[in-house]
Parts: sequence; C-alpha cells; structure tokens
Amino acid sequence: MKTLRIGHLPGVATTDLSWQALPCTQLPEGHRLEVPVLDTEMLGALCERLRGPGRQALRALPVREIVSAVDAAIQVLLDPASEEHQTLMYWLPLSTGFAPEMVRLNLNATLRTYRAPQLQRLLAEDLGSSEMLDGFAPRVSGGMSRSEGAALLVHVWAGNVPGLPLWSLISGLLAKAGNLGKVSAGEPVLASVFACTVARLSPVLGEALAVLWWGRHDITCARTVWAAAEVVLAFGGDAALAELQQQMPAGVRFLAHGHKISFGAIGREALGATHAPRMARLAAQDVVRHEQQGCYSPQVFYVERGGQGSPQEFAERLAAELEQLATRFPRPQPGLAEATQIAQWRSHQEWSGDGVRLIGQPTHSWSVAFHEKALPLVPGPLHRCVQVVAVDTLEELPAWLEGRWRHLQTAGLAVSPERLQPLSLRLSGCGVTRLCALGHMPLPAPGWHNDGRPSLLDLVNMVDLEASAEALSDTLSRYEP
Repeated sequence: MKTLRIGHLPGVATTDLSWQALPCTQLPEGHRLEVPVLDTEMLGALCERLRGPGRQALRALPVREIVSAVDAAIQVLLDPASEEHQTLMYWLPLSTGFAPEMVRLNLNATLRTYRAPQLQRLLAEDLGSSEMLDGFAPRVSGGMSRSEGAALLVHVWAGNVPGLPLWSLISGLLAKAGNLGKVSAGEPVLASVFACTVARLSPVLGEALAVLWWGRHDITCARTVWAAAEVVLAFGGDAALAELQQQMPAGVRFLAHGHKISFGAIGREALGATHAPRMARLAAQDVVRHEQQGCYSPQVFYVERGGQGSPQEFAERLAAELEQLATRFPRPQPGLAEATQIAQWRSHQEWSGDGVRLIGQPTHSWSVAFHEKALPLVPGPLHRCVQVVAVDTLEELPAWLEGRWRHLQTAGLAVSPERLQPLSLRLSGCGVTRLCALGHMPLPAPGWHNDGRPSLLDLVNMVDLEASAEALSDTLSRYEP
C-alpha cells in the first residue's frame, strides 16, 4: 500500500495525531491518501496559534522576504530532481485522473506564475507599492495608509483544477494573514506539498499556515473554524457556497468564487487558409487543458460567418485537433453520472432539429456539436464536449449572452486589432471579467483579477493615518513647529 499523508499543522506533533483515509474515489487500488483527525480542542488551538504567534511573526517579516521564501519553494517544486516535484508528478495524476503529460504541462505553467518577478508584479498591480504591507506609506491625497491582513484567513478549496489553492494561499501569505486551508477530497495533494515545502524552507511562513481536511457534513469542526475566522475565501458550486455562507457568523467577510462559464469568439479574419488550422489547434488546447474543469475553460465557440472558411469547417478542424490531442492527453474516464450526462447531451444535440450536426462518435473521448443557427450561451457536460455556434457577426454576442452576466468569466478572442477593443468593451458590458487570446483561456496571467476582483485588496483591511493626526502631532513636538 502506497500512502501519502496530507496536511501541514504547525505546532502539532504527528505522534499526537490519528489518521484516516481520505475518501478519494479516483485512486487506483493499492494507494491511499491519509488526513489527520483533529478534535475541536486541537482545531481551536491550531486556529489561535495561526491568529496569534504565527500571524504576528509573519506580520513582522518584510514582504520582500515573503516573496523570496515563496519563490524558493516554487523553485523546489519546479525542479524535476526534487523529491517534492516527484511526489507531485506521481500523486497528481492518480488523484485527478489527468494524464501525466497534462499534469506536467499544467503544473509547470501554474508554478511559473508564482516566481518572484510575478509576485512583485502582483503586489504592484493590487497595492501600487508593497510598502503598505510593511508599514504606513504616504498617500497622494495626504496622510498615510497601511494594509493589515486578516488575523485568520480561511481558504475552502474546490478540487476541480489542480493549482487553484496556490493562488489564494500565496495571496494570503503576501497579505500577512494567518492562513488555514481546507483541501478538497478531489485534489488535496498540491496545497499540502506546497505548505510542507514552504515550512521547511521558511519556518516563519510555515507557522502562519495550516492545511487540513474535514468532511463537508462535519459541522462541529466547521463551526470551530468559522468562529475564529476573520475572512473566508471559498470556491465551489453555487449551491455549496450558498450553504456555506449560511454557516458564517456575523462579521465574517465571505468571499465566494462560484460557478462560471467561458466561451471563445472567433472572427471571420481568423478563418483564412493560413490562420484557421492554428485557430482550431488553439481552441482544442483550451478545451483539453484542465479537461474543461476550470471556470476559464471554454464550453462554446462563437464563430463568425463571412470568412474564407466557414464556421462548420472550423468545427470540423476543431474535431480533428481534439482527436489528435486525445492520443497525447487521454481523457480521464468519466464516472457513471458524468457518462450519463454526456450521453444525454449527445442525444439532445442529435435530436435538436435542423442546422445541428454532431461530430464524433460515442466511442470518441470528445464531441463537437455544430449549430448553424445562433443560440444563447448554455453550459455543457464538460469532458471535452463543446459547441461551435455560427453567428453573422461577433457584435451580436451580447444578445446571446443576455441573462448570463452573473456567471460569465473568460472570453478567448481571435479578432483583428481594430476590432479587439470595441468587441472587448461590448463583452465587458455583458459581465465578462477576463478577455484573453484564444489558446490562453486556461492560463490566466499573473495578477489576474479572478472573477473581476483584486487578489490582495479583498484580503486586507486598509488602515488610514490621516493628515490631521500628523498635523496635531507636530504641535506636540519638542521642537518649534
């Protein structure tokens, strides 16, 4: 039996813990993930340790040293020769079902966004200057301001996309908060390995973060954590988040990242003989990377008529690219429920009526549904099932996005320079919060505003030292004012 223990608990001796198997249905026989079992007394003490000495030691550390420590941990995880990298490459394919080659590409791409230069850009993007994290910094309008991280920032992670926990956990460390992360049974490995690596390289950071798991229906443990939390940052489906929000005590800031849907928009100028093959390849890569599990993964491509190639030809090219990628990146085997949803979706497409053509057989690991008539943006069953919808012009997209503003996130664009900003303005008015190149949809840029929100500003309280206090202070000095 190969076993990996999940979690990082500062101040808790492993000899004092009991362990239980994590309910992870994807693991093959002979493999086991174990998580520590904490009673409410131990959990409460852990929260107080993170809120108190852990956070205070981190608060005293210059932010440049936090950046350096995170960068050092990322370099270890990127190093193919390191034990930590090899652990990730062994266990992530098993826990997620993703092909090893896809895990390698996604892992490296994700980790590279958290190296020192990228973190420095993130700080500049959100705060303008990292000085506010270390002390009071001057304001243009007069006076000074400082950003204070939460005494305890709790992260509740979903397991659909490996790498998701790093964004919030690293943001929490940069904000100098005490951090407690609850991993998902769907993907608990990366956050645990990262936390242990950081703690080994930087004990101060290690004392300010914990990673653990408790069951969704374990209300006793949950209430113990919520009672100590100042901010809760949660990821998941809308229903699960609504249920979670109801558990929050008064005064807890609840930051939810729920269900989102993303799409591609391909202009007629991208369908010429020299461009169309590359556009189809980029679109297929966006579908396959992360297996459409991310909020930024495309479920529909709107393709404009009037180009050298037709929208239907693009759909056929996309199908051919998906078939080619299936060899290098085999699709994870869907569970019974997911397989049923795929079959129902395919049946619906086949019987939708005129103007709909389903490309791909049930035996294929992908399906492309081409729609000759435009239709509203609707989610599909994922697992490489995608729709290609013909439109007369991309400028009509707001009509087909109407009513989806609450759930829109990313649009992958392939249009000419003169159309880029006007189309982006139209889409941003519909609720789209991220616009990127086709082929980059599952690869957000460092410092991106997840669901339109800043990474750091939502996690801190801004403390203003007004100019009036400085002026009065001057009158009380020992020297002449």
